[in-house]
Amino acid sequence: MASSEQQEHAVALLQPKVGEAYTTDGSLDIDGNPALKHRTGGWRACRFIIGTEFCYCLAYYGIMYNLVTYLTTVLHQSNVAAAKNVSTWQATCFLTPLVGAVVADSYWGRYRTMVVGCCVGVAGMLMAALSALLPLLMEEISTPVQEFILFLGLYMLAFGVGGLRPCLMSFGADQFDDGDPSERMSKGSFFNWYMFTLNCGSVISTSGMVWVQDHYGWALGLAIPAMVLSVGLSCLVAASRAYRFQRNRGSPLTRVCQVVVAAVCKFNVALPADMALLYELPEDASVMKGVQRIEHTSDLRFFDKAAVVTASDEEAAGTAPCNPWRLCVVTQVEELKILVRMLPLWACIAFFYTGTAQVNSTFVEQGMAMNTHVVSLRVPPASLVTFQMLTTITLIPLYDRAFVPAARRLTGREKGISELLRIGAGLAMVALAMAAAAMVETKRARAAQAGMEPTSILWQAPQFVLVGVGELLTTIGQLDFFYSQAPPAMKTVCTALGFLDIAAGSYLSSLILTAVSWATATGGQPGWIPDDLNEGHLDRFFWMMAGLGCLNLVAFASCVMRYKSRKDC
Repeated sequence: MASSEQQEHAVALLQPKVGEAYTTDGSLDIDGNPALKHRTGGWRACRFIIGTEFCYCLAYYGIMYNLVTYLTTVLHQSNVAAAKNVSTWQATCFLTPLVGAVVADSYWGRYRTMVVGCCVGVAGMLMAALSALLPLLMEEISTPVQEFILFLGLYMLAFGVGGLRPCLMSFGADQFDDGDPSERMSKGSFFNWYMFTLNCGSVISTSGMVWVQDHYGWALGLAIPAMVLSVGLSCLVAASRAYRFQRNRGSPLTRVCQVVVAAVCKFNVALPADMALLYELPEDASVMKGVQRIEHTSDLRFFDKAAVVTASDEEAAGTAPCNPWRLCVVTQVEELKILVRMLPLWACIAFFYTGTAQVNSTFVEQGMAMNTHVVSLRVPPASLVTFQMLTTITLIPLYDRAFVPAARRLTGREKGISELLRIGAGLAMVALAMAAAAMVETKRARAAQAGMEPTSILWQAPQFVLVGVGELLTTIGQLDFFYSQAPPAMKTVCTALGFLDIAAGSYLSSLILTAVSWATATGGQPGWIPDDLNEGHLDRFFWMMAGLGCLNLVAFASCVMRYKSRKDC
């Protein structure tokens, strides 16, 4: 055992030295020492993180947006099967970030999780490229073998994405010290540039990468994303000594499970009349554990039972530390309450992504049945998503620099309007986008049935623009909402909830497509979404989605009126 002098010397080494500017948030450098401001963090580190984000978006979206075309034209899948496969894979890509967030917070830390995720993602992209390269190397190769290799690579990529998505934004935010006013302002700029870079990477991938895939073949078109992500990995690792790292505080999901188990075990225990008797650590002990205390609230009282101190708890406390699966502190209980309050809103937001999932599936299939020639150029149907990305890129600075200040003067709110109002407006936009797609499909189908010239693919532009406006409002709004409402110790996991919303919406899209195919393709009928859209009724599908979107908006408004924010508690 080390002597007291050795312990004091070790503690002294970790204390900020007089005359040196250390961070005030407890962040460390790569060697585990307190982080120096002039050597770590800030924009010197974030430029590499943003570079990694750009490469990741360029690579990931370069595969995602044209995947349905590859499945239908190369692997000869039906429209419904291709749309379901894309929706399911996309949903998995947004489900794995929750796993990545838990691993990062509990075991590896954000940096190591991102490095491992990048490596797995590169390997997955190489597998996908191999599936397209095999027909060039082997004269006889069966389609099932190609499909197996492709989907093995795609789901490896999904796990790689799980390590990157939840950590890139939060790791970038870690590079700014909230205790320093100038760095705190820079953090806001980082979020703006993060979203801007994300959309720039998406625009380039949906135009340049899709063009390469359509004109130079899928082997090259799928190999380039793997090379780009490799560059992103190099960019991330190159600045490892410039990063600031946060200490791991254990799994927040474990803390939530402990409250549920403790409350269930004490379901027959009566709550005290004085809630001040509930178990809570002293203020100084909470600070030592790195957890900010949350005051008790009066709703969802069942979970308060987890903090009731029983006679058996008092007896056990005399001989050993309290069992966290039997007795939880009030702050821990309140963390769970915050999550439970957000669940109805989370469920309503998920349908927004059921609508946006059509961008990569039924919107592309609709475009493939239209006239794709504009002047003398052939426009790949998947490239129409560029309208969505350009809309978001254009409106982000306008929203931040023009709308927010004007709305702030009218409402007195720092952000102009509330996050929930912003999200609701985005839900309305995606319902309008579905209605616009239905009207375009009606026009296209009538022209085809009358033997007229095929409808120009540019008629799809308004529906993509409306989705872009919805992305600006709902996607950024929900990230802001989940982050601002999250308990201090659960910021990363609550950020991952936004990605889980996208996963739920994509899985729901796949389920709806399956149900529509089952219900409409009966009795020899081709159904609403057959391989030849001229024989179907894709317009009815879009009208159904628009109607469901309106019902979802009503449900969301009802949940908003019942929601109790942290500020109101």
